[in-house]
Amino acid sequence: MAVVGLGTMGAGIAEVFARSGIGVVAIEADPQALRAGLGALDASLSRAVSRGRLDARQQAEIRAKVRPAPGFADAAAVDLAIEVVPERMEIKRQVFAELDRVCSPDAILATNTSSLSVTSIAAATKHPSRVVGMHFFNPAPVMGLVEVVRTVLTDDSVPTAVVDLARQLGKTPVGVGDRAGFVANALLLPYLNHAAGLLETGYATAADIDKAATAGIGLPMGPLALLDLIGLDTSLSILEVLHAEFGLARYCPTPLLRRLVTAGRTGRKVGRGIYAYPDGRSAGPIGSPDDGVDVGSAGVAPATVTVIGSADEQEADLASALASAGLNVTRNAAHATELVLVVAEAGQPVLPAALAAGRAGQAVGVHLPGGLGPGALVELIATSLTSDTAVQAAAALAERLGLAVVRAPDRPGFLVGALLYPHLADAVRMAQDGYASAADIDTAMTLGCGYPRGPFELIDDAGAADVLAGLRAMYIAYGYPALAPPPLLAEHAAAGIDFAAARRAEPRPASPGLARTGPVR
Repeated sequence: MAVVGLGTMGAGIAEVFARSGIGVVAIEADPQALRAGLGALDASLSRAVSRGRLDARQQAEIRAKVRPAPGFADAAAVDLAIEVVPERMEIKRQVFAELDRVCSPDAILATNTSSLSVTSIAAATKHPSRVVGMHFFNPAPVMGLVEVVRTVLTDDSVPTAVVDLARQLGKTPVGVGDRAGFVANALLLPYLNHAAGLLETGYATAADIDKAATAGIGLPMGPLALLDLIGLDTSLSILEVLHAEFGLARYCPTPLLRRLVTAGRTGRKVGRGIYAYPDGRSAGPIGSPDDGVDVGSAGVAPATVTVIGSADEQEADLASALASAGLNVTRNAAHATELVLVVAEAGQPVLPAALAAGRAGQAVGVHLPGGLGPGALVELIATSLTSDTAVQAAAALAERLGLAVVRAPDRPGFLVGALLYPHLADAVRMAQDGYASAADIDTAMTLGCGYPRGPFELIDDAGAADVLAGLRAMYIAYGYPALAPPPLLAEHAAAGIDFAAARRAEPRPASPGLARTGPVR
């Protein structure tokens, strides 16, 4: 097989094939880029040896499978060629025109594009039926997902062969049609863009947004830190492709993202993005509205606290935990305590309860999206009447209980829900539209984006009815179409079944023309 383009991704893909015993023609016209790509390959194999994953003999055998070539003529005899050149349509079309010229008519031509139209790329060839997307994720030797993308012109045998090849490489293939972003990027980028919008509007601080995602949802990295890691310029270009394809506001890049890219703050690779990286590590957010109350530092925990709410299990657990920490706890808001904690329900505002208690200035909403336990996340909800002193006192109490703290406004979804619910709705719509099954969407997000649980597993954990209620409250408050609950979610909530049960009970639908197998790069 042939790999065209030996940048970071190209070198990684060449290594994946060579590790599986497949000979690789590594085509790179730029001698400096070729040397750099081969150097990256050698460094990766050397790291594997140092970690005991390969021995010297295996390293030499893998390296011998990769043969560098300066031109396309060396690809004449390959069965498959994959391009891994920059995400610019004119460059990819030039590459495919050359491959079409030199390769056998029976050879499969694949593109590693993460967002561009595979159909448009195929249009540069005389045999578009043999063109397919084969989207690896970075770093290719490590990430387990390959999105196999067929066009309306692709011969049925081509994606089937590529699925088999992906399995031979030790990867998990997910078959999809040719739609911008495929599965992983089409779900990941709007979520990241939405987080940037929350930051830009002052909904929450950068630190709290990222903490809500990691401590509250369980994701491995917060969305703003992930934007910096991917590159704000790369994210912007993918969003522009998505917006051009679908035309929906959720894909329209937030102005903050555009301004940071214009200013050259493109992320970790340049040392500055949403966060600053003076020594390669984050030193805190820049250009963000972080002048509000620091809920994690100031404040003294009061000796007595009032806890009010709906008398549910979470309220009882919180009162018990506070009492165990040595505080006097009262459930009567008429008592003159310094702090009133209103145990909040997702989708229900805190202010009415605070007003009803006659203690709006001392009242802070408390929401525990994952329940109460060591290291759990607590959202502290400040109403328009809550004092900074009360928020700081509530933060001190949370610290005493060993909880992670974020501050959220008194709006539907608070912070965790504001991040998560629209993201889950996007996934449900994708399955509802028949583009991919719930199982494959979960596979794409776990293997391609590092999620510990996929979107539908998250819905099942939270309960479809609760996610539906959160989306409805947000839609009523804001009226944004992206917040309208998808009918498929409402059906599952009404039937009382989770998505895992639906997958077990019914045959899994096939993707367009491709048998099922089971984002950003």
